[in-house]
Amino acid sequence: MHKKNSVQRQRRQQLHRCHFSALLAGVVVLLGATQTRGETLCKPALTFKNVHFSEMRSQQRLWTAALAVDASDCATTSGRFYINFVRIKEMAPDVLFADEFTWRPGQIEVSVDFWADEAVLDHWIGYIGACTCRN
Repeated sequence: MHKKNSVQRQRRQQLHRCHFSALLAGVVVLLGATQTRGETLCKPALTFKNVHFSEMRSQQRLWTAALAVDASDCATTSGRFYINFVRIKEMAPDVLFADEFTWRPGQIEVSVDFWADEAVLDHWIGYIGACTCRN
């Protein structure tokens, strides 16, 4: 019974991630179409420096990445960005999803929890929110 509930919970999480990915795609399109008039907009450069999985704890592993953030063109000191993932699972189809994070100039660390039977097939920087240019 416990295993059945766990499988159902995981399937609901997958469904929510799929719906979130579709919603995210719509938001990205809307944000790209609603640029503020009169302002020059820039984006920081985000680069993966180190990516790894933690040891298993309570049937989960933590995926962690260190990113270098070059926001020298930005007048703002933080903003939103998404990392897109392709998650593979032993007995389920691959799932594309995105998680939202906040950038700050310099180096940041981000992390995402995965179950024991999951892994990251691929990851990349998705949407990066525009910032006002420094001039």
